[in-house]
Amino acid sequence: MNIDELLSLVKEGESLTLEFKSDRGPLSDDEMLEAIICLANHRGGHLLVGVEDNGEITGLHKKHLTTPGSLAGFIASRTVPPISVSADFLDISDKKIAVIQVPSARQVVATSDGKLTVRFIDAHGKPGCRPLYPHELINWQAERGSLDPSAMPIMGATWADLDPLEFIRLKRMVDENHGDSALLDLSDMDMAKALGFVKTEQDVVTPTLAGLLMVGKETALREYIPAHEVAFQVLQNDEVRVNDFHRWPLLHTLEWILEAFQVRNEERELNLGMFRIGVPTYDRRGFREAVNNALIHRDYTQLGAVHIQIHNDRIRISSPGGFVQGVTPDNLLVSEPRPRNPRLADAFKRIGLVERVGRGVGIIYAGQLRNGRIPPDYSTSTVAGVNVILPGGPADLKFVELLVTEENRRRRTFSVSELLILAHLWRERQVEPQAITKLIQHGETQARTVLENLVESGLVEARGSGKGRSYILSAGVYRELGQAVSYVHAKGFESEQMEQMILQYVKAHGKVTRQNVMELCRVNENQAGYLLKKLVKSGDLQRVGLGRTAGYQSLKSEKTRKNSE
Repeated sequence: MNIDELLSLVKEGESLTLEFKSDRGPLSDDEMLEAIICLANHRGGHLLVGVEDNGEITGLHKKHLTTPGSLAGFIASRTVPPISVSADFLDISDKKIAVIQVPSARQVVATSDGKLTVRFIDAHGKPGCRPLYPHELINWQAERGSLDPSAMPIMGATWADLDPLEFIRLKRMVDENHGDSALLDLSDMDMAKALGFVKTEQDVVTPTLAGLLMVGKETALREYIPAHEVAFQVLQNDEVRVNDFHRWPLLHTLEWILEAFQVRNEERELNLGMFRIGVPTYDRRGFREAVNNALIHRDYTQLGAVHIQIHNDRIRISSPGGFVQGVTPDNLLVSEPRPRNPRLADAFKRIGLVERVGRGVGIIYAGQLRNGRIPPDYSTSTVAGVNVILPGGPADLKFVELLVTEENRRRRTFSVSELLILAHLWRERQVEPQAITKLIQHGETQARTVLENLVESGLVEARGSGKGRSYILSAGVYRELGQAVSYVHAKGFESEQMEQMILQYVKAHGKVTRQNVMELCRVNENQAGYLLKKLVKSGDLQRVGLGRTAGYQSLKSEKTRKNSE
């Protein structure tokens, strides 16, 4: 880490992955070690020693002015299992700071004298450390993929706690959803063993968490899994119209939710020649996938219900327990499938209820976009729970028409990345490749590949070159939809027109800045810079001033001024 990177970190302030420690005292060994394991037991991060809580840099105490290697060795010797940190000293304004990079622990780490803490956010939104309690260890391991809670036997539960009627429901759902047909010929016991719903030791059959959740009796679920609860709510403005809570087994619960959802899922018709296409308010498949994710990936050790809330203009689905380690709202589409409850997830796949390849999030995105609505929103998710909002409201039927027409012409469906790009261009008119990387959650190379494929197919046009390159929907798309004027608005002015506009602006105001050009010609910063350089090269303008105060004025007017002098 260099000094600029360090100052940038300090400016951001403390977070779940960054902690400041003052060394004026000096900082005690116990406090330093506790801060190290606290970060490691969360998701790793940086500890900056010699920085106050408010970000003031006060430097290291002489006690700690040893070597980075000695500091790293001390930390390894006082943590169990030993933590291998990366330590470095940096000098800022004659003050030395220790920068300690802490890796994320793969197994729970404690200090050598038994202290066990983890990073958390308190009620005031500030990061801190708290004890990691024994009952939290199962979920801690589940988030890191080192333990499957749903495969664990439930002590005290017996075969009699499983409901024969739920086995019948399971077989029916396997048949209806084209699941694993091999399950249909098995007895209830053999099916339970095949799906991991029971564990047998010395002829004693004990249901697992997955078994009770999928085919358990309601009385058993209430006794052995008290955290399990699902709520279905319908809210119109501030009025609650439906408010049902149940602790049924998951297959029963899922059928109830889908039925209650479907009767409220209104549909509009789109006429395309001789064909009529139904455009529902919410995609049924995408909704089911979102509900399945909430049921499969929730933390069953944490109290709180899975909520399915239907509002006037959106559906909100929330479940206790944050994303597993390595997954965030910014990489949902591309992260490797890592269920919190693998045994439960596998059962849903074999029954045919979820995508077998584990790409269910893509189905949710595609369902929203194909119905002419904006993508799902996971931004309100926290470490305590995952929230997904499916926006409703009026569908953009013209966009739906575009997708249906083009997919029929191409004889293949659009990928999620293509749908996201086309939807963005439809709403925003143009986009730069750099913005696409965040949109589709892929690298710049993949983003450019998808964009160029859309260009080759005639759906998208490229404007400019190099860093100033941008993309818009093609003239053919707008013409097909009867929106030729919209194409003109999206394409904007030609380069020659823009140059004349800039020169007219200089003639009227004497000077123009890059910001002026961006606003005048509706271009980005790189494109504005390109236009100005072109005019300087042609001898129409010359640059005056430096940095942010730099501007451009007419070269001819400057020559006239010098001649008059």
